[in-house]
Amino acid sequence: MWNDNSLAGKRVLVTAGADGIGLEITRAFAQAGASVLVCDVQGASLERLAAELPAVHGCRADVSGEADVAALFETVDRTLGGLDVLVNNAGVAGPTGGVETLALADWERTLAVNITGQFLCTRLAVPRLRRGNNAAIVNLSSAAGHLGMPGRSVYSASKWAVIGFTKSLALELGADGIRVNAILPGAVDGPRIRAVIAAKAEALGKPLEEVTRAYTSQAALGRMVTARDIANMVLFASSDLAANVTGQELVVDGLTQALS
Repeated sequence: MWNDNSLAGKRVLVTAGADGIGLEITRAFAQAGASVLVCDVQGASLERLAAELPAVHGCRADVSGEADVAALFETVDRTLGGLDVLVNNAGVAGPTGGVETLALADWERTLAVNITGQFLCTRLAVPRLRRGNNAAIVNLSSAAGHLGMPGRSVYSASKWAVIGFTKSLALELGADGIRVNAILPGAVDGPRIRAVIAAKAEALGKPLEEVTRAYTSQAALGRMVTARDIANMVLFASSDLAANVTGQELVVDGLTQALS
């Protein structure tokens, strides 16, 4: 049964945890009594986080950079003294447009953050998680990680890669008692999805209102999900309530069958 102490004392790293979905995940862990370290590339976001949640540790790191990740895990050791939960949240939206319009640099940057960043963090987290308490890894994918998404091929490809990475890790680390799951959000209301919708409307030459309606109506529930919906699922996947849940695609999208 869930209670306010279900995650008390857990040592948690949340990548890109100072803004957007990551910030809501950070708030949820902090409210649940966990010890949390957040990394982010945005210094201003880290400053706002420190003002809101002074007990949360923060540091600047780009998860796509090997040296940054190495320094990040030195901070994990120094501030948390170990690790029980890794939340691979960092990601970028990537470019919008037909595949023939995409620049190689944009393709490579999207993959570097969305999947290579998860690899780099997981590689250093695993030895620490083996010494942790009922350890778990939660990888942020997307509904685009099991559905095609026209005009967003690189983003979708990167999020499908997260699913393969997750399932492989679950098999690889099961004997160590480390659970690995992926969260697949649908359209999450907020500035990031609004920017994606605007870019897609421009690329398609359609009115913004029309593309917005397509995003809000593509789910059976007829609405976007919230960042808190995602944070709640991350907390569940990280907790002992999910003790026998691993290698799963945990979809939070109001039942979306196709992406606009």
